[in-house]
Amino acid sequence: MSEILKNLSGQGVSIWLDDISRERLRTGNLEALIRDKQVVGVTSNPTIFASALSKGDAYDTQLHDLAIRGVDVEEAVRVITTYDIRWAADVLRPVYDATSGVDGRVSIEVDPRLARETAKTIAEARALWWMVDRPNLFIKIPATVEGLPAITQAIAEGISVNVTLIFSLERYRAVMDAWLTGLEQAKAAGLNLAEIESVASFFVSRVDTEIDKRLDKADSPEAKALKGKAAVANARLAFAAFEEVMNSPRWQELRAAGARPQRPLWASTGTKDPSYPDTLYVDELVTAGTVNTMPEKTLDAVADHGNLTGDTVRGSYEEAWNTMAALKEAGIDYDDVVRALEEEGVQKFEASWTELLATVSAELRKA
Repeated sequence: MSEILKNLSGQGVSIWLDDISRERLRTGNLEALIRDKQVVGVTSNPTIFASALSKGDAYDTQLHDLAIRGVDVEEAVRVITTYDIRWAADVLRPVYDATSGVDGRVSIEVDPRLARETAKTIAEARALWWMVDRPNLFIKIPATVEGLPAITQAIAEGISVNVTLIFSLERYRAVMDAWLTGLEQAKAAGLNLAEIESVASFFVSRVDTEIDKRLDKADSPEAKALKGKAAVANARLAFAAFEEVMNSPRWQELRAAGARPQRPLWASTGTKDPSYPDTLYVDELVTAGTVNTMPEKTLDAVADHGNLTGDTVRGSYEEAWNTMAALKEAGIDYDDVVRALEEEGVQKFEASWTELLATVSAELRKA
């Protein structure tokens, strides 16, 4: 067992794997990661499933059976992906039980083509919740403007939600408001609030990718000195916003009724720039009560040479605000950056979903 990962977990950071595949499940790899690398949760997205379906033979038998039955491609994708999610949820069930439902969670995303359609997102969330039928499931709903009412409605119905594609501080505050409203409605309906879990996936590395590109265009020493600083500062300020909500009377009332916090989840934590330390977005975002979901490459890097120096979030807010002010001074339009990132994120997941449909369609024709 990696002592570094054990230390990270001991500091209150839940380590989740940002990947899933039938091959990983059938070989026992996920069990090994739980046992040896402190993994206590799994996240998935359309890109991950598209990659899994394009490799190896793990899905061949199921695809053959679906083809013989004449199942259409949309239904086939849902049957295949929910099968993997159920399997992973069962593997993680002991963790779920041991942590009283906080960890041991597996996430599946609503069809990303519905990101701008509230009613269809709600219907999809209900369908996935019913299809997987595991208490340790998270339904991933994107934090678009149209996704916010869907988050509220899902929470109000007792569906545990992983809010994804959060880039901006303003939108994150709106996400927390949607979550709180959902809990208030669930309470009014007499639901057990302790059974409704949620995380908010705040994306990290993509912020640096977009802002660094703009800093390069600025072409000044001051701008270049700010490269690689925006993403961590943005995430730290998100945690400051989370703390504000945790200290609010509104939350205290829900907490007294049994509700549990919507933990910040650091997503997209693999570095995109090879000149940055490959453990940057783990080392610099260590604080209790958070989740860090990592691709396996990042997980292995942290296990090998992560540089943990205690809590690197609380107490850093002034420095983070100074960084954001310096970025503005350098000509970085934060609002434009986060708008572009959200649009790009939705488009990328739509493209991956289309790729997934095409892959499954081709396999069904072969059978």
